[in-house]
Amino acid sequence: GTDSIVHSADSARTSSSDLAPSMSADLCKNAQERPEPVKAEVKGNIPSWLQGTLLRNGPGIFSVGDTSYEHWFDGMSLMNGFTFKNGEMTHQSRFLRSDTYKANMEAKRIVVSEMGTMAYPDPSKNFISKAITLLNHTIPDFTDNGASNFIRYGSDYFATSETNYIRKIDPETLESQEKVDYTKYLPVSMVTSHPHYDKDGNTYNIGTTIAEKGKTKYVLFRVPDALALKSVETICSLPCRSLLTPSYCHSFGLTDNYIIFIEQPFKLDILKMATAYMRGVNWASCLKFCPEENTLIHLIDRKTGKSTEIKYYTGAMVVYHHVNAFEDNGHVIVDVIAYNDTSLYEMFYVRNLKNNTGVKDAGYSTPSYRRFVLPVSSDKGVAVGQNMVNLKYTTASAVKEKEGKLVCQAEVLCEGLELPKINYDINGKKHRFVYGNCVEKSALAKQVVKFDTETKNMVYWNEENCLPSEAVFIPRPNGESEDDGVVLVAVVNLNPGQSSFMLILDGKTFKEVARANVNGELHKDVHGLFIPHES
Repeated sequence: GTDSIVHSADSARTSSSDLAPSMSADLCKNAQERPEPVKAEVKGNIPSWLQGTLLRNGPGIFSVGDTSYEHWFDGMSLMNGFTFKNGEMTHQSRFLRSDTYKANMEAKRIVVSEMGTMAYPDPSKNFISKAITLLNHTIPDFTDNGASNFIRYGSDYFATSETNYIRKIDPETLESQEKVDYTKYLPVSMVTSHPHYDKDGNTYNIGTTIAEKGKTKYVLFRVPDALALKSVETICSLPCRSLLTPSYCHSFGLTDNYIIFIEQPFKLDILKMATAYMRGVNWASCLKFCPEENTLIHLIDRKTGKSTEIKYYTGAMVVYHHVNAFEDNGHVIVDVIAYNDTSLYEMFYVRNLKNNTGVKDAGYSTPSYRRFVLPVSSDKGVAVGQNMVNLKYTTASAVKEKEGKLVCQAEVLCEGLELPKINYDINGKKHRFVYGNCVEKSALAKQVVKFDTETKNMVYWNEENCLPSEAVFIPRPNGESEDDGVVLVAVVNLNPGQSSFMLILDGKTFKEVARANVNGELHKDVHGLFIPHES
């Protein structure tokens, strides 16, 4: 049960700068939902212009009956809503009523497999039901436990992970509504949980098609603002470099004219996935990183759906999050958070979280903020070996290797920043500031940061025994500068007897403007979405 989970890490060593010993264990404690909105106790002043709801999503149930998830990301979705109105804030939370949730709760054990946890039938079940379970896993019917983020398509909001299932929710009450299967509209087995939205409100996303008519491909699509998913338009399909091992894609870049898709040597082995259940291993073990291979960066024209003639290559890397991308003088600049290996996912296995001694996690590699520059002008007449980047403010290069092929070296802007957020009003345009979590020593952030990409200056916020979530920037209406607004951070407070809180920082100074105590526990979450209220 959960008790042993909670206490098992108490013996871990800690120093004053590190986490309290039980802190990492608390991450895997089952949450309680609080469906009724409760008014928070506000210290300081929440700006009156801040009107809207911040939705947050993440795992909230880690054990059912005698069974537990092996990976933190597998936990069943807990949705949080923080609603700001006239200087006040209310908080509520609900579990996503997914089919996965219903099946697990009814069986009183975990019966639906997740990426990091294979669920096996109750040992007392008969042979036939075991055989059927096996068949269901050969061509996986994925979970609908959308615990990663929220997506807007038209005027509808959905809880999402990265499978073909999403679930519509009511953003005001957090009630779960109908389940939606992407495959009814597009031939995709997986879709990212990080869409993009343009100025007209259209939603863009990328899905992966596994072996449809013998082809494995990536599908880039757009859902028009006024319409729902049923009016989806395919922008283009890109064949995978290797038929049976599509690259894992968590996010992508969008500029006024281009979509940037990174085909990285971090791949899903489809054949291994088909046999994983029989072999007694999880699907995550079928993700493989090939450090000896290169990364291909696709630049796709948003209007025509065609890839550029020039192909851009760089070394092996693992990218989960794009920061932003923008165009400048015949170049497309692509900012990403990149790792040299897959240790990030490994860190969040429950057994590894429990062993976290607060020292730099063994085997954890710090991510770096990398800026790639892709020249779009023709390379005809350019000598082999020549760097085609001619921007004054970056050391990134793109060297011609042969006709139509450039090899790109990134400029590293900083180390140890994750969950990057910008002022989304300037998404696709040149940005200066990035808000994020500090993950220099551990995948578990203990502070949030504002990073100035020009001066490389960093300003931090942290508090003893507090775990901040993603730092979400909300621009002030008609603000005067890029950082004119507030940053919202849900903070898990692990100090005994103290309430967790929503932190509101000034976007310019990064100083605390207010905090709203939620009168209870918050749990570490993953991603979220701010829905402004129409004034």
